[in-house]
Amino acid sequence: MRRAVILAALAFLMAAGALAVSLYTWWSSTRTVEYTAEQQSAARDSACSAYTTVRTGVQTNTNLAVAGDDVSGALAVAANSRVALMSGGQYVLDRVDPATPAELAEPLRRFGNTLLDVGAAATAGALNTDPAQADLLAQIDELNAQLTQLCPTAGG
Repeated sequence: MRRAVILAALAFLMAAGALAVSLYTWWSSTRTVEYTAEQQSAARDSACSAYTTVRTGVQTNTNLAVAGDDVSGALAVAANSRVALMSGGQYVLDRVDPATPAELAEPLRRFGNTLLDVGAAATAGALNTDPAQADLLAQIDELNAQLTQLCPTAGG
């Protein structure tokens, strides 16, 4: 009998502890974090710098020309394009800090994810003229226009 009471008490304490941890986790996740203007500015600068770097890299590597009938060169250019798209998309996503203002963070995330989608589709053999790929490329153009406005030093 005494053993049953001890086990019941331990079970109750464990359940109460689990409930306390759950409530604390829920409470912690519902709080909104306020970032200082300095933190937001630093996050904006970092995100815009990443965008500018990726935009330049993607433009450079997806517009390279291959001389003549150089099959190896064509394959290398295509591979570089895919690397620029996929690594660039991931780089942008990694540089969106929690302090990045929402009006910049949201289009940056869409830009990064769309670059990844284009790169993955290209790796699977999609051509730029395929309707789905053409739609993704149009989305990238729209996002570039929007992000160039949000990151004024990204012009060009």
